[in-house]
Amino acid sequence: MSEKNELALYEDELREKKSSDNKVNQYSKYADQIYYESSVTPDIKLAMTVYKPEKPANISVTTHGWHMSMEKYEPREDKPYSSGLSIHVDMRGRAFSEGKPDCNGYELMDVIDAVEYVKKHYADYILDPAVVFLIGGSGGGGNVYELLNKFPDYFVSAAAMFGISDYARWYQDDYAVGEFRDEMDVWIGCSPDENPMAYQSRSGLHGVKNLLTPLFIGHGETDERVQICQARLYVDAAEKAGKGDLISYYEMKGVGTRNHTGNITDEQKATMGRMRNENFKYTTPIEIPEKGSFWVHGYLVTKHFEVWLDSIDKVADLTYDLASGSFELTCPVPVTYKIILKK
Repeated sequence: MSEKNELALYEDELREKKSSDNKVNQYSKYADQIYYESSVTPDIKLAMTVYKPEKPANISVTTHGWHMSMEKYEPREDKPYSSGLSIHVDMRGRAFSEGKPDCNGYELMDVIDAVEYVKKHYADYILDPAVVFLIGGSGGGGNVYELLNKFPDYFVSAAAMFGISDYARWYQDDYAVGEFRDEMDVWIGCSPDENPMAYQSRSGLHGVKNLLTPLFIGHGETDERVQICQARLYVDAAEKAGKGDLISYYEMKGVGTRNHTGNITDEQKATMGRMRNENFKYTTPIEIPEKGSFWVHGYLVTKHFEVWLDSIDKVADLTYDLASGSFELTCPVPVTYKIILKK
């Protein structure tokens, strides 16, 4: 069976799941499936599963792979979650969430909306609401790279495993035309040749100067679906941007087939787990510099201000000074924008 036919069947399954889903919250002692509202797209319901610990713990949030959705909800009555209060987000337009995928566009706001919902409604399970960990692999790893661009002071530490840092390069390198490229044509709405900026606005690589969060990157040398260049390019760009001290990188020799971790050894698996966990020892909330510069990939949200461009497909360079309250924005194409100051 071809990859195209497999994808068509998968999309049929998603439609069937959505038609039978009545968007009702489900609860059990240690796991809840919750529907919440988007703060940027009116009238759509988004889904997440919240896994609860035995006693108050820190928050971690994760997203799923490119072709995937969060797991089907299963009640959890007798086993608390061991990795803190864990939020599994179903990206918009997938099996359980309404809306349309937009590949690291407004769908990344859905992740923040999920965390903010949990902070409000699960306060008794949270040790420190300012401490939020971020983790993702494959398509979720691509989300991690760009979430750190759009929300540079939100996450205390993060891990991106076999993630996509440059969607234009991934589009060009797509080894099986149709497995990923066709969806980028729809979810982004164009090819990188037609609109390079739309791909920049979604790619962690382009906005690496925004990085303030300690980040672990794990990637297999021979990964076929997300090629090793995605990690190498990001690590190199971070070094050149003076961000190398924030990166912990593990490249796994001989690892990767059509499965990201194909051929992985027990030792490599243990090393990746150890390095990822060591990175999650960083628990100090991030503070942006009093003055500086950020890339705005469609939008930028910090604790002190937000910048919203008139399109998620546009990129602008922002220079700011919190003390004077000055903001200067440059964009290579005409753009309108709004700046929201926070107290």
